[in-house]
Amino acid sequence: VYAEARAASEKRAAETGALIVPAYEDEVVFAGAGSVALEFADQARFDTLLVAVGGGGLIAGCAAAIGAATRIVAVETEGTPTLHEALKAGRPVEVKISGIAADALGASRIGTPNFEVAQKLVRQSVLVSDDVVRAAQRALWDELRVVAEPAGAAGLAALMAGAYRPAAGERVATLVCGANTDPGSVA
Repeated sequence: VYAEARAASEKRAAETGALIVPAYEDEVVFAGAGSVALEFADQARFDTLLVAVGGGGLIAGCAAAIGAATRIVAVETEGTPTLHEALKAGRPVEVKISGIAADALGASRIGTPNFEVAQKLVRQSVLVSDDVVRAAQRALWDELRVVAEPAGAAGLAALMAGAYRPAAGERVATLVCGANTDPGSVA
């Protein structure tokens, strides 16, 4: 889990003098992550961007980059609701992490600077089940031959399950990635 990885990296940095680069709770990291939203917006026209959330670096970056002009919607699995629960509580809170996307969305608490950006610029937060995420992974493979990790399929899962319902004529985009996928799991 992220907490163990962070502790190990801090120990290693103390032993070697290595630079610590937080996975998500750093303004420079989320600014870099948000560059994907700028590139996406340069290549396609959309009204809404669905973004999977773990520790919040990607969504904070995307929201900071294009959230003033684009509807940003957070998508999390029922087992990884860090932003969803923080928005309900009005502050970052600890959540128990489980399920299909825990490897990529497994932060047990949303990053504080990320939450502050999301609280201002994320318009909606939705949850999807593991079963719908699996179905979205399968659909991406069957229809597009795209191998997506569970976190990368979360946006499509939100559309498939009706967790996010676009308005008539609304152009919706989602980020898809596959770095945490065993290719044998989709064939």
